[in-house]
Amino acid sequence: MPMLHAPRMLARPRPTRVSAFAPAWRRAAVLAPLLLALWHPAGASAACQPITLDGRSLTLEQVGAVARQGCGVVLADDATTRAQRAYDLLLAYAKLDRPVYGLNRGVGLNKDQTLFKGGDISPDVRKVSEQFNQNLLRSHSAAYGSEAPQDVTRAAMVIRLNSALFGGSGLQVAVLRQYAEFLNRGITPVMFGEGSVGQADITVLAQVGLAIMGEGEVYYGGRRMPAAEALEQAGLKPVRPFGKDALAIVSSNAYGAAIASLAALDAARLLDQADTVAALSLEGLDGNLAPLLAATQAQRPFDGQRHTAEHLLTMLRGSGLWQSDPKRALQDPLSFRTVSQAHGAARDMLGLLQRQLQVQINSSDDNPTVALDAQPAPDAQPYEVQFYVTGGPVRGAVLPSAGFDPSAWVLPLQSMSVALSQMAQLSAQRTLRLTDPAFTGLPRFLSPGNGAIGYGPIQKTVSSLAMDVRTLSLPVVTDVQPQAGNIEDVGTNAPATARRMAAQIDRLTTLLAVELMHAAQAVDLRQAQRPGLALGAGTAALWRDFRKQVPFMAEDRRNDVDIVRATAFLAPAAYPSGDAAMASSSMSSRSWPQNTSPR
Repeated sequence: MPMLHAPRMLARPRPTRVSAFAPAWRRAAVLAPLLLALWHPAGASAACQPITLDGRSLTLEQVGAVARQGCGVVLADDATTRAQRAYDLLLAYAKLDRPVYGLNRGVGLNKDQTLFKGGDISPDVRKVSEQFNQNLLRSHSAAYGSEAPQDVTRAAMVIRLNSALFGGSGLQVAVLRQYAEFLNRGITPVMFGEGSVGQADITVLAQVGLAIMGEGEVYYGGRRMPAAEALEQAGLKPVRPFGKDALAIVSSNAYGAAIASLAALDAARLLDQADTVAALSLEGLDGNLAPLLAATQAQRPFDGQRHTAEHLLTMLRGSGLWQSDPKRALQDPLSFRTVSQAHGAARDMLGLLQRQLQVQINSSDDNPTVALDAQPAPDAQPYEVQFYVTGGPVRGAVLPSAGFDPSAWVLPLQSMSVALSQMAQLSAQRTLRLTDPAFTGLPRFLSPGNGAIGYGPIQKTVSSLAMDVRTLSLPVVTDVQPQAGNIEDVGTNAPATARRMAAQIDRLTTLLAVELMHAAQAVDLRQAQRPGLALGAGTAALWRDFRKQVPFMAEDRRNDVDIVRATAFLAPAAYPSGDAAMASSSMSSRSWPQNTSPR
């Protein structure tokens, strides 16, 4: 089918002032409506082509493109057909008067309550079902706290849409098309982002369901407004959920997976940045390359470690570190020596997380799940056979499921948080070593005056940032209280774990920015000692670009201003869209070499 609608030209909003000191999560929530309002068809198409959703092949990069660049979506014909057949199978199963959770039976404590009997769907039955669906969405809208950033909401919508196209949800195709219309027209539901325990994000995703039927609030055209008003302005009609629609809308981990997917994309950027900053710090220290050499790495050939070492050596190609220096220490502090090991382990864990998320966003986590064309084995027992439809135009099974448990990707997510904590520890220690003349051999003062050049008081900032990253890595995956009459007695806290990782990335970006300030300062001082000392191809480009934003500290000045500028230098602009996406200040658009090795 053709693309429904591309993001249209929207009214330019008034500027809103946002503190540069606000966390990225908070800044994004405020800036999102402003940046989304600046989309225009030419700009959006210049940034990316519409992404075809088939329920099978969505990538994390495409999730990011829809969420942050405003890319449109197209529903693949075969996927739409599959979704329609899954819906038909669900109704055929219910027609046999077999109990289906959330369809002809209630949910939670009301799971044994009968909503309607088998047979054809009469007008009265449809009315009962529609009322049940509306009530379910309203009653399950129990989230709280800060609004979810709009890139997260859009990511959750495209993930849920794609996973429904897998064919396991039984959603009406009209609901799926409404999701696509929202994404393509820039209608973003207002979602409170806290309240999910990570066994399907039922309290959060209900807010999307309310919006598609014209309730609640949305952002549209750069303004926050009632959903009914936005639908009218966009020429859309509210969708009336029916059958298992409401349960399928809420019984998904799309929200937690959205935060985790965007965090995984940001973590990949951060790892490349951390490598490059560490390489410049090594030059500031006048450190050793031996731990990075191919012969050294071959003794312990972990994939991530080897790729990190190769990346560091690429950054340092042509560096003066390749020349012998009798003053160079035989062994560097471990925070310099173990970069390939620690960053490499983080890369390995990120690779696992990416693979698990790839499965999550291209499969069904519905309960019950619809298994199209599945057939019972010849020796299947009566208990198993009861879940199948074996006659009629559509065949398959409707099966109670625990697919809503996301442990397969939440555990690597938690492990990635621990890996980020280790990276933060290394960065903090490298920064502190660079302020110590005993390690660097660099002067403590620039002149006979009191102009400290070591950013001395900033050591407290370094310690505080490292502590933040470390405490955010503490596990919360098992901290869940029993609910729903003690039936739902475990959880994963997937969204909370993902939010903590996103916050870690925010803090670690600032910590790396502070390290970069010290590394650049140390390099300047070392080059003053040894004129003509060469930097590596990658680190020289980093140093040159950074010095355009944060100049050499020749005398005392405000450190906080430098921290803000250095952090902005490393952090990509939130929500690049259209032409802005091409000019993003993220590291991937800079001139120094990147790590292109597969992870």
